[in-house]
Amino acid sequence: MALKVGVVGMSGIGNNHANCHANDDLAELVAVCDIAKERADNAAERLGVKAYYTLADMIDGEPDLDIVDVTTGGNENGSWHYEPTMEALDNGKHVLVEKPISNDIGQAREMVAKATEEDLYLGCNLNHYFTPPAEQAKKYIDDGHIGEQVYCLHKMGFAGGEFNYSYSKAPRSDGFPYFHVKAFLSHPFSVMRHFCGDITHVQAFMERPHFRRGAGDLMVSINGIHLRFENGCIGYLLSQRGDATFGLGGWWSVELAGTRGTFCIENCIEKVTYWPSPGAPDFSGEPIVTDSGITDFGQTFPLRIHAFLEDITNGVPKEKLRASGRDALAALEYTWAAIESYEQGGILVRPHPLPTLEGL
Repeated sequence: MALKVGVVGMSGIGNNHANCHANDDLAELVAVCDIAKERADNAAERLGVKAYYTLADMIDGEPDLDIVDVTTGGNENGSWHYEPTMEALDNGKHVLVEKPISNDIGQAREMVAKATEEDLYLGCNLNHYFTPPAEQAKKYIDDGHIGEQVYCLHKMGFAGGEFNYSYSKAPRSDGFPYFHVKAFLSHPFSVMRHFCGDITHVQAFMERPHFRRGAGDLMVSINGIHLRFENGCIGYLLSQRGDATFGLGGWWSVELAGTRGTFCIENCIEKVTYWPSPGAPDFSGEPIVTDSGITDFGQTFPLRIHAFLEDITNGVPKEKLRASGRDALAALEYTWAAIESYEQGGILVRPHPLPTLEGL
């Protein structure tokens, strides 16, 4: 039986999520909700479902609702995630929440603890590793083709520079120096953790270019972050928000090298290349390139949302949920460690420990 879903927050990202649910056989989209009546009504008419203007009314009006998909935004793209998530969990509903899980680390910890307390699924839209290239890369790791992990390099940022910069006065970002850090770094941190495991040490340096300074833009949009993983792998994350244009690998690339081989994913969803180490049984001197045939980054959304629906349909143990609230919390803990490191001149910081996994 399809899972009954209601989506809260009907701006662009909410309509994207709603489309994914409407087109997935594992879901039955039954309602949309937004405090802006026009947005809710327009989405409801387009999708053929009922519109609500408060989450309480949607929960009361849809007693068989299984999942509340929280796609509200707010300051730093996350300040409106806490209240609807907690309200839905309080009412016994599973939740999928957009990233970042919150722009406040205390609230994020509460959200994860609440889901555990209520024995409900809490997932986050960490969609960047729900792709064919990431699946193939993970297979290289699991099949022993990478070996002992040595380094992980991740670049993620929008193409840009001084010629096309314009100061955004959007309320969600204007006046928030850590807008990019909080709103964006959940993605690269989650990708690196997906491949390399938990991070134990963080050292960060952040900056903003002259054109942001001249405009009075407070956003520290250039982030260079050194990492050490629990397995001994060394990492480096480089992110920027339209301050420059990345060369090799495009706007999004991750390279993981080990003692047996190396892979690199380019443009998130497009392709993965594997280089066996010299002397390896499969070494031919030529890299192995696997092209996904997909160039539309938007395809990551239905892939990730389907995985969430699939996990709930299959009743996987809560600790096995892919891209869980705990995974999103990990990314935010690393973000907070990076901010602390930067604010204290680039000191080495150990992230706050994660809650213990039940059942493991």
